[in-house]
Amino acid sequence: MVDQAVPQKKRKRTSQLSGIQVMFAAILAIGLLLAINFSSRVTAGQPLQEAYNQVVEEIDLLKQEQSELIALRDYVQSDAYVEQWARDEGAMIREGDVLVYPVPAGGADIAPTQVPNQLSIPVETTPRKPDSWEVWWRLFFDSTPPEFN
Repeated sequence: MVDQAVPQKKRKRTSQLSGIQVMFAAILAIGLLLAINFSSRVTAGQPLQEAYNQVVEEIDLLKQEQSELIALRDYVQSDAYVEQWARDEGAMIREGDVLVYPVPAGGADIAPTQVPNQLSIPVETTPRKPDSWEVWWRLFFDSTPPEFN
């Protein structure tokens, strides 16, 4: 057998890019641009998400407060609240009840049937409002204004 030399096709190395390489580079560049754009959108959305979460928490707190206030309103409008207020703060009694006022330990000398005298409440006098010229006098001269009789 004779060896025949099979001529091998030698590839020529040229500096030109093939079509596949250009498409791969374009796809890689577009993918890189999309990744950068996506990451910037995620970064920009984080403060908005935090604000949204904060508003949702505030809404939940306000809904809870609203339900508590509605329950309080319903209780205040009920007969049970009116009766509780009348007995505790209003010092009112129902028919057949006896109203008892506790007497302090130092008040043993007061007879149970004796009604204490009404105390006179001193009336506080409010100082008169100074006239505008008196205010200006104090500002300019740093002394009390003269009194005119």
